[in-house]
This record gives sequence, structure tokens and C-alpha cells, in this order.
Amino acid sequence: MSRTASKPASKSLTYADAGVDIDRKDAFTESLDKVLRRTYTDRVLPNPGGFAGLFRLDYNHRLFKRNYKDPVLVACCDGVGTKVKLATEMGIFDTVGIDLVAMNVNDLIVQGAEPLFFLDYIATPSVDDTTLHALVRGIAEGCRQSGAALLGGETAHMPDLYNKGDFDLAGFCVGVMELKRRQQPSNVRVGDVILGLASDGIHSNGYTLVRKVVKEAKLDLRGVYEELSPREVATGSGKRNRASSKAAKQQTKPMPARLLGEVLLTPTRIYAEPITKLLRSYRVKNVITGMAHITGSGMAGNLCRALPSNLDAKVDRASWPRLPVFEFLQAKGNIPEEEMWRVFNMGIGYCVIVKPAFADSVMERLSEYGEKVYRIGEVVKGKGEVRWG
Repeated sequence: MSRTASKPASKSLTYADAGVDIDRKDAFTESLDKVLRRTYTDRVLPNPGGFAGLFRLDYNHRLFKRNYKDPVLVACCDGVGTKVKLATEMGIFDTVGIDLVAMNVNDLIVQGAEPLFFLDYIATPSVDDTTLHALVRGIAEGCRQSGAALLGGETAHMPDLYNKGDFDLAGFCVGVMELKRRQQPSNVRVGDVILGLASDGIHSNGYTLVRKVVKEAKLDLRGVYEELSPREVATGSGKRNRASSKAAKQQTKPMPARLLGEVLLTPTRIYAEPITKLLRSYRVKNVITGMAHITGSGMAGNLCRALPSNLDAKVDRASWPRLPVFEFLQAKGNIPEEEMWRVFNMGIGYCVIVKPAFADSVMERLSEYGEKVYRIGEVVKGKGEVRWG
């Protein structure tokens, strides 16, 4: 057996020589204090220099006193997927921060929970202050929209695992719900009405296919495509009303064209505030029998999770408008119709199943909260599947 003598390095080595700059990372972490504090509620306890965030769960606090007799904590974890690659190509990083929060809180509220606090994990090959600050600003904005405190996070500097320009995101959210108001499939009954809340675009699923279409069709991320340029947009509060078509036309204005990359980076819509308000507005009656966040695997792969094994969701796919971005991707990528429905949300980002007697009132409330709501189907006898009507 041969023996090899070890030799010391030719010069003294530091962590920075290996690619990790501790001082720069620490400086970035310390600079985030003001951003995080903007999301704090009075239930966040100051903990300077702490190794973890602190959040009060006392029963005397107004949140629990008003809403919860038997509170249960609900937690979830999710990421943004390969949408981060598009963010890097476009040099736009704040929108995927909003996506990160949305993908978590939208899953959380499906259970009937109210978001409490959020934590993020950012993995990167180097500490780029501009990029990292944009990411955290987006995360903070998502937390602001959803009413969750950004309690802390971790920035992992790993040059050996990520190439220059690469990064990844993960998020962790904790919420609270009343045990007896827990959303579960056994609540759903035949005849219940299925309402669909409009999505803002692709959201955060299917981006490996999206990027494949961009590459194969040689699309220009910084180009403007007429098919993706709505001619007008409504002005005002965004709330739906029963105004005449003439009045509606008077409240519209030309919408500026956006680059393809900007369209594809449209943040995932956060449904936390309207859904939380909706659940609070029906404290006595269990009007909402089920909910679903429409993510990967489309409506068929997600709405079924809100159903018992003996019932189906009969959905009319013509009951809501298909967003231009889906028509565009399908045409440019020659994607089969059923594949589109299997991969993308196709214009509906969230579903609410309600008792038939309350369908109109729930639609009205959600519209008042700023959502575009469609009556898309009903619950029928079946095998726990989604069928197209």
C-alpha cells in the first residue's frame, strides 16, 4: 500500500478565500431589521440578537379572545420553483418574494386558518445586496398583504452548490384556526356550489414548461407581444358592482404594454385577506364547506382534495374567461388542451365550496373584497374526482 505525505496549503486560507464572506453576510442580515419591523404586529416580541423569532400565543390577546375558543396551529412550507430562473434572466427579484408568501399562505387558508407569521430561506452563491434586498422587500410585501409578520429567516451562502446568478427560495408559514371550523372533505354535500376566484396569471406552477416554450419558440423575454397586451383596464377600487356597461366603459383606461418577462413574472395572487374576512363573517353557520388552492396539477389535481371519496366536482370550464397568457403559451408551445388543464390554473387560482342557499351572498362578499368571482360548478355524486361539465 502506497503512502502519500500531506502538504500544507501554500498560503493561509480563510472562509472568504473559499467563497463565503461572513462580514458581508452579517452586514446584510443586520440591514433587514427595518424591513421586518414593517410587518410586525403587537404580538411579536422584540428579541435583539436572538437565534429565533418570538410570537405570543396568549389567550388574553384580542385575536384569540375575539375569534378562537379552541385554537389550533396550522403550518406549511413551500417554494417558488423554477420561476426564480426567469427572475434572474429579467433581473426582477421582488415579485418572486411575493410569490413565496402567496404559495404558503394560500395553502394555509384552505384549512380555514388565519396567517400569523412567516419565515424565509434564501440560498445563494454570493451575497449580492441588491438582489437579496429586493427578495426580502417582496417577501415583506407579501406578508403585509396577507397579515402575517415576517418573523425572520435564513440566508445560506453556498458557492459550491449554486452557480453565479442562481438562487433558491423556501418559505414557512404558521397560522391559527378554530378547531370546530376546520375545513375537511366530510363537510361537503351534494348540491354545494363551487365558486372560482380569478388568478392573476400563471402564479408559481408550471414554469419548467413555460421556460421550455420560451426557449423552443425563441421568444424574447424583453419583447412586447400584442396577444398579451389588454386594451384597457378598469380604474377605481377594483371592486365589482352592477354599474351599466356605459358607466363601466367610462371607468377604463388604456393599459400600458408589458414585456413578456414581466407578464410571466406576475406575482401569485394572495387570497388570505378576503378568505379570512369571509370566514369571520359567518361565525355561527358553517357556510363554507370546502376550499382549494389551485396550484401544480391544475384544478383537477387540487379541487379533488376538498372532496370526500363519494362525491365529484362537476365544473364548467366555459364559466370563466381564460387569461391571454394561457392562450399565448398554448399557441407558441403547441401544448395539448388537456395538458394545459393538467399543468396550469387556467384563470382560477382558488376555489370555495359553499352551501347552495348562501352562494349568492358569498359571491357578493368576495366581490366587495375585491375578488373576481365565478360560479363554476356544483358537487354531485361520484368518486372524489373533478369532472368537466
